Amino acid sequence: MKELFTTVLLLFFVIGSMLAWLSRKYLGKGSKEFFVGGYRVGGLISAMTYAATTYSAFMMVGLVGLTFASGIAALGFELAYLASTIIILGSIGPIIWYEARRKGWVSPSEMLSDLYGSRIVGVITALLYLFMLVPYVAAQFKGIGEIFNSIGLGYEYGVLFAFIAIAFWTLIAGLWSVAITDAFQGLWMLGSSMAVIIWVIAFLLPSSGVDYNTFVGILTNSSSGNLLSFTWSPQMFLGLTVPWIFFALTNPQVVQRLYIPRDEKAYTRTVRYFALYGFIYTVICVFLGMAFRCYIALNNKEVEAVLLKNRDSVTPYMLTLSHPLLAAIVYVSIVAAAISTANSIVLTVSSSIVRDLYERLTTKLNEKLSKTISVTAILILLTLASLIGVMRIGYIVELSVISSAGLLPLAPITIAGIVKRISMKKGRGLLYPIVSILVGESILIYSVIMHGVSKALTAPLILSLPSPIWILLGSTLATMSILIVDSK
Repeated sequence: MKELFTTVLLLFFVIGSMLAWLSRKYLGKGSKEFFVGGYRVGGLISAMTYAATTYSAFMMVGLVGLTFASGIAALGFELAYLASTIIILGSIGPIIWYEARRKGWVSPSEMLSDLYGSRIVGVITALLYLFMLVPYVAAQFKGIGEIFNSIGLGYEYGVLFAFIAIAFWTLIAGLWSVAITDAFQGLWMLGSSMAVIIWVIAFLLPSSGVDYNTFVGILTNSSSGNLLSFTWSPQMFLGLTVPWIFFALTNPQVVQRLYIPRDEKAYTRTVRYFALYGFIYTVICVFLGMAFRCYIALNNKEVEAVLLKNRDSVTPYMLTLSHPLLAAIVYVSIVAAAISTANSIVLTVSSSIVRDLYERLTTKLNEKLSKTISVTAILILLTLASLIGVMRIGYIVELSVISSAGLLPLAPITIAGIVKRISMKKGRGLLYPIVSILVGESILIYSVIMHGVSKALTAPLILSLPSPIWILLGSTLATMSILIVDSK
């Protein structure tokens, strides 16, 4: 298995590197070219980089395991995210796309800085991205390291491979190399998931004599209850769903993807292709979780109990029952999912650093210095993430889960800014985002202190509502109250 995985991984890396190198022909001069492709990216590539950036290793590992443990409720959770994202992309998204071209936005923090007429807003937002997302990138490194470790290649070598792949594919041509390799990785992720579901339906389930009636009967009467009904508490559903509903507006790596389609037609295709990709990938992962729960409950109750205590082990264990080549391809798809998410985050956070901490503060722009700062920022971010990943600090996984909640206060100020087209006098709009961020982060910190990091999102906080509801309400009320007072 070790040799086979290494061979498939090298094939994956060679193909990806060739595509990244070929993408250099599209790269022009300046930070707009490096970070957003000069707003010249076609619909299909835009959709694939959006999908690969959004869907990390959580899908084939986390969502499969979550469905295995809690059933069809996981489908509702993930489809709520997909539906809300499509609504945002179809309503506010086109405005962001148009304004990005008109005002020359490169980073999402620059967008907020312009909307509220304050450069300080951009600096604060860039720092918030850094604090919330670098640990999340470190979690991607950790995930790849664990895959290498489980196969016997060594944890540190997995982190090293991730560093090399992300740095190489990002630095070659910026957004162009990231988008092209994301498209490649997105196809690998979707293709491998389809191969697994074919294997499960055609071979794994029939090998145990599972038919439709058996499938329904086992899942309806599982040890966890009726997995074909809604098994989540309202607090759990709201706590996990609310941050994801606004993911398209709060997470900079996907906000920046709204800038890049070359025209309205390309933007429309981006939304359509992403919606199709997201629906297919979600349904596949959820079905895999339920199908394997049916199989393992029928064949090995002891293993079922073990996997219920460690949901992230469901997919790796399932793959041990498949052909080694299929397992190797899927393992590499998980690596691809982690890399595509990490390189997009690193590129976006570095764009905020370059634009808001240098280019928008200098009176005489030096493109060579901008490029040097870009490269340096990317390497520093990757180094920090890899070092934290190597340390295997336990809270990284939990922090990556609540990163979207930490960015949730950006939702109301983004919506208010876009809808109202706020145009403040210099420094006048600083109060709006600052108050929203302070209120939201204070609620999140309070919830972490009260319930711990692992339960900060789902445990009842006040009036039996979880913290994401209060973060959203608090940030929204703070923003709206200031807007009302200011309008008088």
